[in-house]
Amino acid sequence: MSYLFLEYPKCSTCRNARKWLDQHRVLYEDRDIVVNKPTFNELKEWIIRSGLPVRSFFNTSGQLYRALQLKDKLPLLSEEEQLKLLASDGKLVKRPLLIGKDRVWVGFHVEDWENIG
Repeated sequence: MSYLFLEYPKCSTCRNARKWLDQHRVLYEDRDIVVNKPTFNELKEWIIRSGLPVRSFFNTSGQLYRALQLKDKLPLLSEEEQLKLLASDGKLVKRPLLIGKDRVWVGFHVEDWENIG
């Protein structure tokens, strides 16, 4: 099975995740999350498949998140407004994302990725 791997190449966590995928011979298509940002519809579908709330897809440690003061603003936004915001800039999206046929992984946590492949 092949996966879609969304990463920001300058991100050390993304580099570690890519290394892990390569070491475990997981087939994936690589996509730069900033150059080719996720669309509104992609994000909506992935969030549904993940079973996680929209806020789980925000890169809360990112500079842009802090600059926009989203910690205080997100709770006031509708789910659709949050999705539009996420789709506006790939740096707002938590990374890496690994998209499988039936599952979506947000962030890189080895214990969660153990059954991939």
